[in-house]
Amino acid sequence: MTTFADQLKNEIARIARKETRADSKQVKKASAQYRAEIAALKRRIASLESAVARLLKQSGKPKATEIPEKPVVLRFRSAGFATLRKKLGLTAHEMAKLLGVSAQSVYHWEAGKSRPRANQLQAISEVRKLSQKEAREKL
Repeated sequence: MTTFADQLKNEIARIARKETRADSKQVKKASAQYRAEIAALKRRIASLESAVARLLKQSGKPKATEIPEKPVVLRFRSAGFATLRKKLGLTAHEMAKLLGVSAQSVYHWEAGKSRPRANQLQAISEVRKLSQKEAREKL
C-alpha cells in the first residue's frame, strides 16, 4: 500500500516529465527550423559564388584581388596525430625534433591536454606527406 507521500512524489514526477516533454518539443522544432535556414543559406552562397565565377569568366581574365582564396582549414585530432607518429615509426622525441617543438608538447597533444598552434598545424600537415624513409632522412 502506497502512502500519500509516494503518490504525491509520483504525481510530481509525472507532471515534470510532461512539462519537459513539451519544452523539448519546442526546442526540437526551433532546432529543425534553424538547420533548414542554415542549409538554405549555404545553397544561396553556393549559387552566388557560381554566379560570380560565371561573370568573371565572361568578363575576361580574373584578377587575383577579385576572387579571394579560401583559407586552408587544418584540423587536429590527438588520436590521428598519435597514429601518424606510430605509422612513421618515430618516438615522441623524434617527432618533436621533426616538428621543431618540445617532446612534452607532443605528449600533451597526444593526450589531448593541449592543441598545436596554427604554424605547428602547418608543420604537422607537411609531416603527414612524408614517408617513413623521408621522415628518417629529415632527422
